[in-house]
Amino acid sequence: MAASEEPEAPTEPLDVACGLENMPVSVWPPGARPGPFQYSPDHVAGPGADADPSEITFPGCACLARPCVPGTCSCLHRVVQRGLQRPLQVFRTDGKGWGLRTLAFIPRGRFVCEYAGEVLGFSEAQRRIQRQTEQDSNYIIAVREHVAGGRVMETFVDPARVGNVGRFLNHSCEPNLLMVPVRVDSMVPRLALFAARDISPGEELSYDYSGRFLNRSDGGDKGRPGSGKPRKPCFCGSASCAAFLPYDASLYCTPEKPAPGQEGEV
Repeated sequence: MAASEEPEAPTEPLDVACGLENMPVSVWPPGARPGPFQYSPDHVAGPGADADPSEITFPGCACLARPCVPGTCSCLHRVVQRGLQRPLQVFRTDGKGWGLRTLAFIPRGRFVCEYAGEVLGFSEAQRRIQRQTEQDSNYIIAVREHVAGGRVMETFVDPARVGNVGRFLNHSCEPNLLMVPVRVDSMVPRLALFAARDISPGEELSYDYSGRFLNRSDGGDKGRPGSGKPRKPCFCGSASCAAFLPYDASLYCTPEKPAPGQEGEV
């Protein structure tokens, strides 16, 4: 090497989380890089959102640096607020594009990560999903919570442009994660994912896009979206695979084509 040449600096491993999580989120294989998106560990307000997810709408506790003590604060132990506690890795799957796996053992019931992204209004969620092609990945999730008086609270989240590590989770008809809406200071729920069973190191993480896991219904996922586009095949490989990915029929409806059902609920 000539005296004037400088040695190359070692390349830092890619952190998908951009340093915004408790620990880096690695990528496999080395040198691979997922498509561009803005990383955000929390929800952000998107077009048509009724409320800003960052706006505090009811009081919580400030015990973020130490465990909650019963009787001294307004909650017990907010595991969701503590962020990632296990090393996760984004990796190339055999037939499903990018996926997410754990590099450490996760016991049943343990918080794993959130599904965070842009919080949208219904019209914007409908507009985005109807513009998708068969080759596009669908990140939009519709969360419907049934409350007193027969009311239904709807939340639409899209991490395609702005989102966190949860955007890399694939669907499975026999998932190892369960999604639970959790409210922390805001009326906009944080979509927390917990281990539905013990999960081994190296195992891919997944959840049921339809939200029916542990809450099965008798309805099927037959037919096509109202747009007439063919259903996307499911490659989860489970013994009870439904062959097609779930979809939310309400996001495909138009005044001329009413929704045939309400699928894709959590």
